[in-house]
Amino acid sequence: MLIGFCDTALRKNVYLHLGIDFVGNHATQSFASDANTYDSTEYLFITDQEIDEEVFYDLDDKEIDKLITKLGPRKKFKKKFTLFKKEKKTTYRTTVDTSAKYQQEHEEAVSAQVCPSTSGASNKEKRKLDLQGESSKSQSPASKRHCGTKPRPDSEILTKVKSIMSLVKKRLPAQDNKLNNFLKDKINDLETDKREVVGVFGRTGAGKSSLINAVIGAKNILPTGDVSACTSVMIKVEANTDANKRNKTYQADIEFITKEEWKDELFHFLGDKAGQEDDDYPDFDKKLSALYGKKEKENKTSEMLMEKKYFKEILEFLENKKKILTCESAEKLSTTLARFTRVPRRDSKDEESLKSWFWPLVKCVTVRVPNNDLLQHVTLVDLPGNGDRNKSRDKMWKQLVGSCSTVWIVTDINRAAGEKEPWEILESASSLIGNGGECQHIHFICSKSDFNLNDREAILNRNMRAKTEVSEQFSEEKTIKKHFNDECLKVFTVSSNEFLEKKHLNPDETEIPKLKEFLQKLNDCHSETVNYVSGAHGILSLIQGASHRDGASKNTDVCTDLDKKMKDELDKVRKPMEEAYKVFEKCLSEGVERSKGSCESDLMSVIHPRDVEGEDATGGGFHQTLKSVVNKGGTHKPKNGEQINLNGRLASCLTDSIDEEFKKTFPNERKCGPFNNAINKFSLDTKSLIEKYKDVKLQLIFLKTEEDKIKTELNKMIRERKKTIYNSLNETIGENMQEGYDEAAGFRGEGLLKNMRDTLEKHVRAAKNIMFERAKDEMMNQLRDLMKEILEKLEKTMQKSIELSLKTDGDSIPDVTQQLKEVNDYYNDLKAQQQRP
Repeated sequence: MLIGFCDTALRKNVYLHLGIDFVGNHATQSFASDANTYDSTEYLFITDQEIDEEVFYDLDDKEIDKLITKLGPRKKFKKKFTLFKKEKKTTYRTTVDTSAKYQQEHEEAVSAQVCPSTSGASNKEKRKLDLQGESSKSQSPASKRHCGTKPRPDSEILTKVKSIMSLVKKRLPAQDNKLNNFLKDKINDLETDKREVVGVFGRTGAGKSSLINAVIGAKNILPTGDVSACTSVMIKVEANTDANKRNKTYQADIEFITKEEWKDELFHFLGDKAGQEDDDYPDFDKKLSALYGKKEKENKTSEMLMEKKYFKEILEFLENKKKILTCESAEKLSTTLARFTRVPRRDSKDEESLKSWFWPLVKCVTVRVPNNDLLQHVTLVDLPGNGDRNKSRDKMWKQLVGSCSTVWIVTDINRAAGEKEPWEILESASSLIGNGGECQHIHFICSKSDFNLNDREAILNRNMRAKTEVSEQFSEEKTIKKHFNDECLKVFTVSSNEFLEKKHLNPDETEIPKLKEFLQKLNDCHSETVNYVSGAHGILSLIQGASHRDGASKNTDVCTDLDKKMKDELDKVRKPMEEAYKVFEKCLSEGVERSKGSCESDLMSVIHPRDVEGEDATGGGFHQTLKSVVNKGGTHKPKNGEQINLNGRLASCLTDSIDEEFKKTFPNERKCGPFNNAINKFSLDTKSLIEKYKDVKLQLIFLKTEEDKIKTELNKMIRERKKTIYNSLNETIGENMQEGYDEAAGFRGEGLLKNMRDTLEKHVRAAKNIMFERAKDEMMNQLRDLMKEILEKLEKTMQKSIELSLKTDGDSIPDVTQQLKEVNDYYNDLKAQQQRP
């Protein structure tokens, strides 16, 4: 029994002309003399080739020759096939949408003329597309667009080009050879860029949630009201890109700590009396009350508190899975989400309302918002000011902080410059977002700018004073200034209420639109579409060049020129990196000597703080603080006071010795510095080679695309690896101190504080002659490994691309003239958008 193609009219039409009927996703053909006679046995050839309607229409002579091996049937088929396409005026369609409406829209776009945008739409001037190389001589959609016609959205271009490349991949021969495998891998690996992360810091009550709600235009998406924020849960807010639910639903993905981690935490505080001496015990007791209730937690062992009955509503926690919440409105999601991200009011008299709050078990929540262009390529993250005693939560916090390209510090306008907490947050995170991260922008956001004022002029005057005071204070922050210059700071004075209510200020004066504009620019800078289309253009150029191979006789000459150019360009990359390496070695050697001389006094400043000297022999409550420090590997944030980082203090001379040089070598701006600059200047000069070797023009276009792609990948690799390299100093010191921490953590009872101090002092004295040398060696080894990997990847990638594009047989490669033309049109469309003011 035949299963007809979904378009019955089309199936009948094809069958009447060619004797072909579609069966499922395949087709069976017969050249019956009578169209009403169906013989599926004589010339069966398509059923095992996975050829669907689109591929069928695009069969070329080479492919037909392989599919129909007998001369007679092949000649008949080609004749009928040619007449059929001519009669029906069938043009190969490269997307799955073959409707008349789509074709009309496409033809209108192709025949349009370019004109400058007057719509006031988002500025695309910072797009990252490098469009050197081939520029199609045929008129593209960009060069034909009528004045007043909107440019194609990036998402539409990306979808269509992905569809084209998916179809091209299907058409590549199945045989296993180098070129086919290379092309398939290249299509699979087409570049997609990462999301831009904006980290939002600020104390509880500073207005972070209201700010985020106002900026993204989703009222009450983050919970507010009669509950206070949980300071340990990280909340990411981004667009809902689920293809099945896009533009419809609000969603929250809740990621828990593991049940093993919670069990260990229960045992630490409940199974060991020493745990109750820990500085974190009061916070842990609040967690128990929130999750189990004040009465229920009493007289329970850690094993009893792990019983399944306590987790009926969050079975995903027991299964180490994410919990997904989906709602039709932001308000409903916010209400449902409150138990996972907020702390209930303590004055409630209802015991039931004070339990089953799950935030103690939550590591991170990702809120997905529909219909939000600002968040298509941007993630806003509401972050705690410090890490966490839970190792996985702390690791995620450091990763998120380190991935922020922008940081928003939110504080009340009344105390913007004078309040200590926001500056302490920025100072403690400065090394993670600066040399140890990728932050380029620090936005100090003074919230509630209309607070207690009912006059527009008074509000604006206070705003100006706040901006001046914050800028002046920033200039005095020495630790922060090691990583950031004054140009990185921008101060905003915002009022979420005024933006919504418009009582005293117009929307622009609330400065919410300025933050929206900034997020829009981050989206516009995003290069997912740009990189994908550029890469696709290069791959199709290679396929088309390989399928014709007209310049085979000249390939030896062009390869010789490329090999020579490669050697020269690699030397240009190597030289500045080696010079930077020598500078680092000199700086760190000086830092090692200073560290040996100052480490004992650095240790004393942490374990004998001035504010506890003169207290009784136990040091008051400091023994609990120091106990937490050694239990957590050298770092701890007391309930009141600044974060303690003993490893960072011991490593301070090392980091101080390289901070300035590191900032110059690996700037967060990404486009400069010895490493990035050398890579960005690398060029095989394919443009001039095209003039010399016109017969391999398409292959050289591909090489230019590959060159751009590997440079982008290497710059991303540097961006990530430089974080590891910088943070290696602290980590190596921590590893060398761990034995001392473990020994100190073992003490109990009388003399606890003295024993811990003595143990740490003894360990530092014994380790100082090797500990700092090891930290230096580890950093230098990582730096050397990075240099080696850059050169190897650059050389191997380009050599492989040269070999497979210019030295490998391409007889079996299909013709992609139509696909290359269409992608080239999209390519030039993006070029026009880049040039548009």
